Amino acid sequence: MISVILAGGKGLRLWPESRQMRPKQLCNFTGNKSMLDQTIDRLLAAGSKRIVIITSEELVPPIEELLRQRIDNDLIEILSEPQGKNTAPAVGLVLSRYLGKNSDQVLGIFPADHHVLDREAFNQSLERAIEAARHNHLATIGISPSRPETGYGYIEKTKWEVANLPDVYQVNSFCEKPDFYTANTYLNTGHHMWNAGIYVGKTSVLIEEFRKYLPNVYAKMILGFNEYVKSYEQLPNISIDYGIAEKSDRMAVVPADFGWSDLGSWNALAELYQHDEDMNVCCGNDIIVLDSKNCLVKQVNKTVVLFGVEDLLVVESDDIVFISQRERSQDIRKIVEAIEAKNRHDLL
Repeated sequence: MISVILAGGKGLRLWPESRQMRPKQLCNFTGNKSMLDQTIDRLLAAGSKRIVIITSEELVPPIEELLRQRIDNDLIEILSEPQGKNTAPAVGLVLSRYLGKNSDQVLGIFPADHHVLDREAFNQSLERAIEAARHNHLATIGISPSRPETGYGYIEKTKWEVANLPDVYQVNSFCEKPDFYTANTYLNTGHHMWNAGIYVGKTSVLIEEFRKYLPNVYAKMILGFNEYVKSYEQLPNISIDYGIAEKSDRMAVVPADFGWSDLGSWNALAELYQHDEDMNVCCGNDIIVLDSKNCLVKQVNKTVVLFGVEDLLVVESDDIVFISQRERSQDIRKIVEAIEAKNRHDLL
């Protein structure tokens, strides 16, 4: 399998730790390695023979610097998008690169910034997805939900397994991010899973699905890599979810539970850490908490002291101390927009 890592995101909801030139995928949120490093490690350990990283042109230098520190960098290639066009054109970039080569080659498409707790369970789920791909399905991995989450899309599976493969099911539908009532209903059905944005398929199957459902992208793709890059500005801004997965009759889903998180917000990060008896979560080695409840603190250099406060998010970075109500952590994009409006690009 060739693993394609989508690494062009900005991770705005994790500002100020995640910045333009050091977005979420290049940050160390868990352990001593970046999210991208951990993703590469995980995919090579799962049997990937080659890694292709797709990112923006401005992120190529920091990713090249990251790869220079790896002894396995000869297995890794970087492709840069001329501009951000969402995931479908990004996948098309890889397909145009490998056009005319082994049509039975399996491609796995993975986000760069997801956390996986149980690697062995991840490997087993991926093996089932690869086997489904070898049977000419486009496979995705659905995460067994643990709560009525409204921030994720959902995949609804049928009760029928595909190609006599155990625990690999036909997809009934893809569901938008729901309200709380609907998410709670999904949790109780046993048929709905979180959409992790992972896809596995043969290059020939992926190319055929582009031809059927995104013919304007396919038309540029078959001209070859160089021509595809030149025409990038003309491509639609569309995800592979909307453009192909929701329409395809080849979709199969592998239900999985391997301790997954997309680390999409500060509260999501908090789930990876233990809390104290007052529900405070402390990410850092120099934090003092007194008479405070339900606070989340990310500390790097300066000592952080909380006294007599509740429900706060405190993030200390090299040049910024950010404080907000914890319940508003999903609204951080508004702060980034305000900073842009003030032309404070030094803070982005």
